[in-house]
Amino acid sequence: MGERFERIAFDILGPLPRSSDSNNNILVVMDYFTKWPEAYPIPDQEVPTVAEILVQNWISRYGVPLQLHSDQGRNFDSAVCRRLCEILGIDKIRTTALHPQSDGMVERFNRTILNSLSLLVSSNQPGWDKKLPFFLLAYRSAVHETTGYSPSQMLFKRDLRLPADLLFSRPPDAPLAPEEYVENLRIRMEEVHHLARDRIDMASEKMKTRYDARATGHNFHEGYGIRNVAKDFLRSCRPTGRVLIQSLKD
Repeated sequence: MGERFERIAFDILGPLPRSSDSNNNILVVMDYFTKWPEAYPIPDQEVPTVAEILVQNWISRYGVPLQLHSDQGRNFDSAVCRRLCEILGIDKIRTTALHPQSDGMVERFNRTILNSLSLLVSSNQPGWDKKLPFFLLAYRSAVHETTGYSPSQMLFKRDLRLPADLLFSRPPDAPLAPEEYVENLRIRMEEVHHLARDRIDMASEKMKTRYDARATGHNFHEGYGIRNVAKDFLRSCRPTGRVLIQSLKD
């Protein structure tokens, strides 16, 4: 998680009120390192829809990630999704049931989307999907608590130009030679990313400490009785009794 677009997370927010363009879900995709988000209005949660958006809108623009992180939703673990990752050489990983907060970054972003949309549109307005680009502009320009920089600074090493900047901005600096500009940009990017990595590591350690303080350990040993679960447990929800652990192996 130390480079841009090395590991991304995605989730579906919805269903929402259907918009005038027949969208009632949002496909959320976010880069773990830069915190750069995309939010795509979609009409359903079907795998072909999600796969097409990922390829045509994210991968075509930012390249193929090394890892793709999702929750435990069945639509994210389908044969189509697995095949897509196989073709592109992506390592598909999921949030585990015992550690769901590993995807908390996207969950927090989803809450921010809902809170912001509730301020931008009323409950009876079908144009919420038209407001998403303005929300994204604001989010990408705001300093992220984890990295200490805005997503635009992490990605471009500059702030996005906002409407207020056009009214109150200072005159532009004298242009640099291309070679000088590239070298200055490289140095600034290295400085920003180095500091951001330190902050991300500290935030991850704090999250792990909070989780470990609340987690219940499962220390099994030989002779310990556990519940034997049938293969169709998810359908029947009926355990088949207890068995004893005979031996443990690493």
